[in-house]
Amino acid sequence: MAPIQVLTALDQARTQYYHFKAIVIAGMGLFTDSYDLFCIAPVMKIVGRVYYYSEDGGSGPGVTPPAVVSATVGVALLGAVAGNVVFGALGDRVGRRRVYGACLLLMVCSSVGSGFSVCRTRRCALTSLYFFRFLLGVGISGDYPLSATIMSEFANRRTRGAFIAAVFSMQGFGILVSSTVTMAVAAAFDHYTGHPAPLDTPESADLAWRIILMAGAVPAALTYYWRMSMPETARFTALVERDVLKATNDIGRVLTDLDLDAVAEEAAALRRSAQAPATGRPAYSLFSRRFLRQHGRDLFACAAAWFLLDIPYYSSTLFQSQIYRPWFPPAGHVNAFQEAFNVAKFQAIIAVASTIPGYFAAVLLIDRAGRRRLQMAGFLLMAVFLFALAGPYDRYWRDHAKDAWYIVLYSLTFFSSNLGPNTTTFILPAELFPARFRSTCHGLSGASGKLGALVGCIGFLWASQDRDRTGVQQAGHLPGIGMMYTLFVLGGICLLGLALTYAFTPETMMRSLEENEGERAQNQVGDGDSDAIAGSRLRFRELNLTEEAKSPASMASSHLSMSPILPHRVSV
Repeated sequence: MAPIQVLTALDQARTQYYHFKAIVIAGMGLFTDSYDLFCIAPVMKIVGRVYYYSEDGGSGPGVTPPAVVSATVGVALLGAVAGNVVFGALGDRVGRRRVYGACLLLMVCSSVGSGFSVCRTRRCALTSLYFFRFLLGVGISGDYPLSATIMSEFANRRTRGAFIAAVFSMQGFGILVSSTVTMAVAAAFDHYTGHPAPLDTPESADLAWRIILMAGAVPAALTYYWRMSMPETARFTALVERDVLKATNDIGRVLTDLDLDAVAEEAAALRRSAQAPATGRPAYSLFSRRFLRQHGRDLFACAAAWFLLDIPYYSSTLFQSQIYRPWFPPAGHVNAFQEAFNVAKFQAIIAVASTIPGYFAAVLLIDRAGRRRLQMAGFLLMAVFLFALAGPYDRYWRDHAKDAWYIVLYSLTFFSSNLGPNTTTFILPAELFPARFRSTCHGLSGASGKLGALVGCIGFLWASQDRDRTGVQQAGHLPGIGMMYTLFVLGGICLLGLALTYAFTPETMMRSLEENEGERAQNQVGDGDSDAIAGSRLRFRELNLTEEAKSPASMASSHLSMSPILPHRVSV
């Protein structure tokens, strides 16, 4: 099948201003995701001081029970599972752009709602928080398949991986901004309340955590206008809606440095022939044997890798409390604002030292080393560093938590994850599947990852506790298998991810989306998208043959229109 020329133009386009604008617009969902994920740890410190102070009889600072922390994290992840599936399917059925704005509005409203409750009692405030964090999870994870798909369909083949990785790297800046906002709010309240005593939690603390949560809505709200002004992607319009002329006009409005004159005749002829009987085979559904035969292996590879990654990734996030505790004063020696400030400060240090550099390294290497190699390398390095933490944990690290190498090894697990599988699992589902299944399959893969995150968060809170109940530090925990064995299990999961990537994950670097799709279907019945366009192109060629019989000039024009657009131009 000859390529549709507007898509060929996209694959050969130079990097332009709109590409960078699209990165920022698409990245705001990922920014909000990491903001709300990482601000919840210091927020729970304040919530414990405000709503659980009396449970200790005044003998110590209030502590949020583990069950409440698990529920707060769990409801957001359950919402994330639903959001990936629902918005991923809507992106393919309704269109990427049409649901993009609705997804952003849901994120903004639920972020603001997380800070509100109809009353100030513990039960009412926490119930309200659970409800809005569930909706927030739906909105944030609904943004995953839409952002990845939109960026992959706008990008050229040479820098597509770097563009999608740049969208995902907005998570790193979300972590940094989350920590910065938390520190600023905590410091301001600490100052204006006169630096209260450690066990004295002022009433204004109930306002502080609400402000931190609501602030996450601001960056997302600022991009709403630009999201609504984005055109539909050319690939969805041409391959799913089968309107090549509209796709050509839409892409010409935003990527101005394209010569699309050669596409006009093809697009007009395809539209004129749209009413003719289709010559391609009937399309197939997501739940058909044909889809399973052609794309089932890729869907399994994407979903399983994302599931395995998020277990150690989210567990490592919770492991931070074991890392920073020795570096800061005990909770009984600081007030609520100072405790939240210290937690956010440590998160900012980790973000600057390992998380953001890992994302930058992925952007630089993704189109050089390839997705498959980076994913395998990332899983391997994560396993190595987790084993390095696990082996001597009981005999050495537990009593030498201030050793610099302890923090270095922990930071390197985040660096390795962001360099490899945390980034590549976001990219690959947006490249491997046909246009009419792309968003849905990305959503299914992301939902699998969030289920892994749920396993990691809840499982880690239990497993990391000492086997002897007397060794459990916080009330409400059940005896687990101990931190050392938990870290060994997480390292083993990373090795399993390495083996799965080696066996099942294909390489997509430097290939157009249509080439990736075509290779999967080689020696199989043609894909529904390809069949439809092939039939249209056959009718277009018949029209050209009729014109050729009439005029030598039309023959020359037809020859020019069927040739690739500006074949001498390459991307930079």
